[in-house]
Amino acid sequence: MRNIPVELRKHYEEQGWWTQDTLGELLARGLAANPDTGFWVHSDVRPYNGTFRDVELMARRLAAGLRARGVGPGDIVAFQLPNWVEAAATFWASAFLGAVVVPIVHFYGRKELAYIIDTVKPKVFISTAHFRHMEFHPDLCADIPIVGLVGGDFDDLLADEPMSGELHTDPAAPTLIAFTSGTTRDPKGVVHSHQTLSCETRQLLANYATDRGRQITAAPVGHFIGMVGAFLIPVIEGAPVDLCDVFDPGRVLELMESEGMSMGGGPPFFVTSLLDHPNFTEAHLKRIKHVGLGGSTVPAAVTRRLADLGIHVFRSYGSTEHPSITGSRQDAPEEKRLLTDGNVRPGVEIKLTEEGEILSRGPDLCLGYTDDELTARAFDDEGWYHTGDIGILDSDGYLTITDRKADFIIRGGENISALEVEELLLTMPEVAEAVVVAAPEPRLGEHAAAVLRIREGHAMPTLEEVRAHFERSGVARQKWPEELHRVDDYPRTASGKVQKYLVRRSIREGRLS
Repeated sequence: MRNIPVELRKHYEEQGWWTQDTLGELLARGLAANPDTGFWVHSDVRPYNGTFRDVELMARRLAAGLRARGVGPGDIVAFQLPNWVEAAATFWASAFLGAVVVPIVHFYGRKELAYIIDTVKPKVFISTAHFRHMEFHPDLCADIPIVGLVGGDFDDLLADEPMSGELHTDPAAPTLIAFTSGTTRDPKGVVHSHQTLSCETRQLLANYATDRGRQITAAPVGHFIGMVGAFLIPVIEGAPVDLCDVFDPGRVLELMESEGMSMGGGPPFFVTSLLDHPNFTEAHLKRIKHVGLGGSTVPAAVTRRLADLGIHVFRSYGSTEHPSITGSRQDAPEEKRLLTDGNVRPGVEIKLTEEGEILSRGPDLCLGYTDDELTARAFDDEGWYHTGDIGILDSDGYLTITDRKADFIIRGGENISALEVEELLLTMPEVAEAVVVAAPEPRLGEHAAAVLRIREGHAMPTLEEVRAHFERSGVARQKWPEELHRVDDYPRTASGKVQKYLVRRSIREGRLS
């Protein structure tokens, strides 16, 4: 784990950002205060209608069942599930036990899942046999002591009598490992403690509009922020939970109309997909009062469009490592909310290097990575996190992200390693050299564009052929290239290194075939 200077620890504790509460204790208090709050899953496969009390009972029965099987503080509980009630029960049960939860995005492929399982070596794995493109892989779970499949033997893990109370553990200890693809070939395991996760929850909640109404959650709960937004913040706030296991804009619009719900934000494409749908009406617009945008590139054209429709828009900036770095307050001037990524959140510090790279630290910054080498590269001894993003600060302290030092693409909130995609392209016999960069995408913000140099005597592969190759390789679909270009050579430095910023510029300007 990273070094956290003693003076920072003391400061965070004195300010109340770090407390002695564990995640289980925090959840238990929220559930006790709001037992009758509604919990819905809007699904064609596994719908659910209940209350916090009902879901807590399932979670405590699961906790008792796992406890009887030897699961306790510090043990790893992983789950790969869609936005179903069993995902909430698994997360809450893990918290009650003082275990470390590992949420896995349900559309991660076999390759990513194998790496995660091998890295964390969970004691428990909860999944389902099949959902859309997701398949259960028994061979990957052969060494996991406890495996439960929703729709199968999951119910066998539930004890007849629920577990009472919570198992206390060190609040500074890990409680969550969230895997995110980044600049490396394999997913990065980001470790958060009870203290950093609890602080992040309060950070997010403090910036929410009080009159935002009933919100639908379509972001995958296998994502760090999706899980926190669906299963933690509503409990603390006493707000109802409405989950949707498939993001279908038409279905979301139907639910907004029939259930009186709204969409609170996320990556820009979540919101623009609704606005651009043929069934979107003025009645839907009236229900979208506040929209927070982040998780991917936020074009100014999008924020301006939303503001012109009468929607109160604000932007934020963070990552799985440091979730809430900056964000615009509800009462910030419009030009700051629309055109910048906000100013620092309480307790957070930022500074820029000579190259403009953003360094951050704060009470919601993670403990580090599961990979010690990654931790050593990304965090320094003074507690600063090297984000890999380039930005500028205006005279009022508002940050604007201008470029990216790290080599990855953010597609609808999903980080894609350019290196991983390039290496897989190079396994195709016709590809001599591959460069993958972010290309603008109006709905998702960015997607992967592959620029290929082809071996002599070979034909340029089609996009369909490339995607078939990626499917056979077992990587997640969001990593598949979505546009192809052919070049005879790339712009290079004197040493021969490809100048990716020029490749990105050529794509933006439409100068590549």
